[in-house]
Order: sequence, then C-alpha cells, then structure tokens
Amino acid sequence: MRIPGIGLIRPEHQGDLLELQVGGDGLWQAGRDGVQRIFTPRDRKVEFIVFADKTLAHVKSAMGQPAIYPLLEADFDAPAEAVLMDLDGTSVRSERFWTWIIEQTTARLLSNANFRLQPEDEPHVSGHSVSEHLQYCIRKYCPGASIVTARKHYFEITHHEMNEILHGRGRADAFQPAPGLKEFLLELKGRGIRIGLVTSGLYEKAWPEIVSAFRTLSLGDPLEFYDAIISAGLALRKGQAGTLGELEPKPHPWLYAETARVGLGLDPSRRSRVIGLEDSGAGVVAIRLAGFAALGIGGGNIEGSGTRPLLHAECATLLDALPVILGT
Repeated sequence: MRIPGIGLIRPEHQGDLLELQVGGDGLWQAGRDGVQRIFTPRDRKVEFIVFADKTLAHVKSAMGQPAIYPLLEADFDAPAEAVLMDLDGTSVRSERFWTWIIEQTTARLLSNANFRLQPEDEPHVSGHSVSEHLQYCIRKYCPGASIVTARKHYFEITHHEMNEILHGRGRADAFQPAPGLKEFLLELKGRGIRIGLVTSGLYEKAWPEIVSAFRTLSLGDPLEFYDAIISAGLALRKGQAGTLGELEPKPHPWLYAETARVGLGLDPSRRSRVIGLEDSGAGVVAIRLAGFAALGIGGGNIEGSGTRPLLHAECATLLDALPVILGT
C-alpha cells in the first residue's frame, strides 16, 4: 500500500494504521470531496486525510486547538549535514521521572496518594506538552478538575523535586544519558555535522536535564556544544511572560521547524540532508510534518503509537543510528 506523503507501507506495518470513515472532527469523509481514505495511527493523535495526489495531517489537540498540515515526502540523502535530536528518551532517559510527576499531580488532584497511572496511559503522558498530559489525565481520571489547578500542582511538585535533585536528596535515577550518547555526539561533531536539540519540555524542566547529562559525560557547556537548542519556552504563570510552546508542541512541527530553519539556518532546499531522531510517536509525526526524514530510536512508544510507517529507519540505540546518518 502506498500513501502520498508517506510512501510505501510495508506489510508488517500496515496494521499500525487504522482506517476511518470520518476524520478531522467531521470535516472530511472517505469517498467525498476527493478524499480517498482516512487513516490514523493507533494512538489516534493525528489523522491522515488521503487524496489522489496529497495527504493532509489533522493534528488533534486536548486543549481544543487542532491544526491541519500538508504531509510532504521526506527523503534522506546520507551523509547528514544536520541531525535534529529529541531530548527525553532519545538523549536523556527521563521519561519515567516526568511520567511520575504527572502521576503525582493527578494523585494530588484526586487527593489520593495511592493513585497510579495505567500502562495504556503511556502514549498520552509522554512526548507531548505538560498541559496536554494533564488534560488527558483530567478527562480520564478527574473530570471537572481545573487545568489551571493541575498546572499549579505540577509546577509545585516539579520545583520541589528539581531542588531535591540539585541538592543530592532527590531521585538519583531521574536523568541518565542515553547509552552511547557521548560517543554519538562526538562522532557527529568530529565530522562537522551540525546538531540541534529539540524538546517539547518547558525550559525550566528541560535545562536541568541537559546540564545534568553533560556533567555526567564531562562534555562541558551544552550551549557551546549544540548548534541550537529549542524548547517549548517558559511556563506561563502569573507575574511572568510565557510562550506558545504549550499549544504547538510535538506532534505539531514547529519546534523541529524552528530548530532547523532559525536555529541552524538550514534552507528548506537542503532538507533531504537533515534527519531527526525520536523515540516517541508524537516526535516522529513532528519531524515528518516539519518536512524531514525520521529515524526511530528504541525504548520509547513508537511501536505502541502506531507511527512506524512514518519512519525512514529504526535503530535500537544511538550508536546503531550512526551508519544510517553517515551512509556507511
């Protein structure tokens, strides 16, 4: 099966895409107005509206702000000129910590210290923005709770835990560099390949992760090492300004698009020499909607989310990804 914008779907991946009759919150129906078919990955975070010569992606939003993007073909010609890297899961193993923070926040909303998330919640509480994660938990576990209150609890818990970690009293396993990260980064640097770090995480949660990983690896100042670092910006709270980062996180393309176009200054005509690395389904969609090929890294929720058909290739580890990136 071939889908415009996605390409040939391998037989073993065809079960990852579910077929729908109606998509885009009722905007499209298969068999009408030129729409041939409608597909969605298993996590149902995005819907692909397929026409004879193009595919549109309808990105859903737990915050009530869906968006529609063209899904472009994404070829990759090795060796790469630039690599765009996800933070959580791909570069630093921290997803369990941040999922635990979401769990603790929901427990506080429910006034139930024994609350635990379920395995099926994983695709919905990782890879997206804080508000998306919290909104999902509110709808499932505590309908009627306020997202404002949830965010207040979340940042109180986060600030406490981050302070504990910085003073050596917190969870020692919170932020661990991904296996092979140092060797991987130094190999790219040594070959003159530019590196952009991309995260849907807010700055105040992402920056300590980056600093912690670089200290562990003795790589110096991450601001000097990376060619660009783009996060979802600062949290919006009373008395300070924030950004639109929480309404345009992965699977929206903007963080990856901004890293490549603004951070690295890459002209769109060179996008076939750029590849993005992700371990989450939301990140894979974001890379593809930004116009780049996506390389899946093991350990995340790509398989569970049903986004494998969007991948250029899959690799178990960062070091396994080097031959794909370098074309060796």
